[in-house]
Amino acid sequence: MTPVLKVEGLYKAFQEGKVLLWAVNGVDLDIEPGEAVGLVGESGCGKTTTARCVLRLLEPTRGHIIFQNQDIAQLGAKQLREQRRHFQMVFQDPNTSLNPRFSIRSTLKEPLKLHRLAAGREIEERLEEIMLKVNLEPRILDRYPHQLSGGQKQRVGIARAIITSPRFVALDEPTSSLDMSIRIQLLGLLRRLQEELGIAYLFISHDLSAVRFLCTRIYVMYLGRIIEHGPAEEIFDHPMHPYTQALLSAIPIPDPTVRRKRILLDGEPPSLFYLPKGCGFYDRCKARRSSCADNHPPLQDKGGGHYVACLD
Repeated sequence: MTPVLKVEGLYKAFQEGKVLLWAVNGVDLDIEPGEAVGLVGESGCGKTTTARCVLRLLEPTRGHIIFQNQDIAQLGAKQLREQRRHFQMVFQDPNTSLNPRFSIRSTLKEPLKLHRLAAGREIEERLEEIMLKVNLEPRILDRYPHQLSGGQKQRVGIARAIITSPRFVALDEPTSSLDMSIRIQLLGLLRRLQEELGIAYLFISHDLSAVRFLCTRIYVMYLGRIIEHGPAEEIFDHPMHPYTQALLSAIPIPDPTVRRKRILLDGEPPSLFYLPKGCGFYDRCKARRSSCADNHPPLQDKGGGHYVACLD
């Protein structure tokens, strides 16, 4: 099956004074049509920057972003605008992603008009239909963001993302600002929409339980690089990279009688201004070898589609 999205050698650097800050360092990933793929890692590892580059909300420094067999990293503004209806994003904070001066009706009308997908009465029909799809009453269309709860606002954000019938949606921590009961409802909604509409997801989250619920494959990111990826169950049941093992050890277990040994990491990640020559995890890894300091390990296939960048 041809991936709906294939990212090859993606780099993103930010100019900070006279120095370059390398936020994304050679990321490769792919997503099949209708597949949900998780992107996980601690804050500052480059997850959101990767997603924004993939959607050309940020300009990549270099690399290829193949979407539906077309390298959108090479598209000009006009060509990119024509493609935008096919890839969308749900942002972390609906309070800042929704225009407070727009009613919900105006917010959802905008992409339909921009991409010339509907006109006249058809627009109103599409608005009512999309509200029901995200489990909101159509009467909410005439309200403004400040009149909605956090969960309702995030549902509006999802409605705005899917109203253009995209092939791919990036979800950047979409449940992080919600309480637990609303998170569970929203995850159920995202899964249902994926099954009904065949949308491919790139799901970014610190909530690893949510990632396990929604995603079939997982990419683990550290210091702007992918250090492990594979089928979700394989990653959760048999993590190979020491960093992945530490991440997963922090997941709460609902059974109070079960104890899991927590793996605590020493120190902080290296500065993105001065990336190490070898493994970026070297200073924090308890299994490091002397050779790790001078060699950045490539991703190696361990079988069953499970890849890990580790010399151990």
